Amino acid sequence: MPIAGQGMLLTSMDIDSLHEAEFNRWYDREHLEERVAIDGFLEARRYVAHDGKPKYLSLYSTATFEVLESPAYRTALASQTDWSKANIARFQNMIRGVARITISRGVGRGAALGIIRLRPPAEGADKLRAALREQLDPAARDGIISMHLLENDPVLSKPLTPDAGKADPGAGDWFVLIDATDVGAVPAAAAGITGNAALKPLVVTSGVYRLLWDVAKSDLPRG
Repeated sequence: MPIAGQGMLLTSMDIDSLHEAEFNRWYDREHLEERVAIDGFLEARRYVAHDGKPKYLSLYSTATFEVLESPAYRTALASQTDWSKANIARFQNMIRGVARITISRGVGRGAALGIIRLRPPAEGADKLRAALREQLDPAARDGIISMHLLENDPVLSKPLTPDAGKADPGAGDWFVLIDATDVGAVPAAAAGITGNAALKPLVVTSGVYRLLWDVAKSDLPRG
């Protein structure tokens, strides 16, 4: 599959401009590398919004979904560095999805990413998944490299911020990812969902993001 592995952690947040430089320094110099080093994590990608909210988005691929509830990952969450604690406390509007990758079509990853958040109906998940599979075909779409569906686990998908205990009707939402060569290629591909009469009522939000950088397990220093 174009996305490595079967599980994905998605995090997105805003940050006050007063702390933004420090936030970016932490993400770029500690956090992404620290997470990819966890057993079972394969790679991570970091984005900034071209047109969307929250401003920042990160994707972490794991070998299996079970890695995202493994002892290694739980230990990492319970052992945050002081730098991490300080930055996490400043997150605003945080979204945290712990998801299974159920559809992944195409080859490779793009420099731009479209993301569509969907709220599946209480019944009919199989029907919705089948409908999305028809739409998530990059072959006939210029500038689209690959397309994917993430299905959140509603129990595990909680933010790390103090409001994690609040009821969240969106904890079980799904996310469509559209990997593109350029931000300009995303809207036409996204319209297959956001402009679809059957799917449009399920759309919560959509946005377009630019890749900042990525890191794979093989990029990490050895030893």
